[in-house]
Amino acid sequence: QVHLVESGGGLVQAGGSLRLSCAASGSTFTIYAMGWYRQAPGKQRELVAIISRGGSTNYTDSVKGRFTISRDTAKNTVNVQMISLKPEDTAVYYCNAKSQETYYKYDYWGQGTQVTVSS
Repeated sequence: QVHLVESGGGLVQAGGSLRLSCAASGSTFTIYAMGWYRQAPGKQRELVAIISRGGSTNYTDSVKGRFTISRDTAKNTVNVQMISLKPEDTAVYYCNAKSQETYYKYDYWGQGTQVTVSS
């Protein structure tokens, strides 16, 4: 089992910045990737950014150049620095950890944190 606790988020004006952080605990040795997803009202949850244990990153096109994901493997934390925020970035952001235990893969989720960008 992996437990995720998020922090950060809030209300910001368009063009502003926010930083989201997520701390993992429990069976963290099983984690092979961590990332952030978001879900806006009436829309499906989508991947925002993800980083592997080896440091490889992937971003959804709409945030490339504006969001930067980072990970501290020793502290089992993942952060996303968000700049030049736009109203369309408004959503609930969820931390995600992907783990593998023997032959099985699991997705773990944080409780979600609201990001609201006003125009």
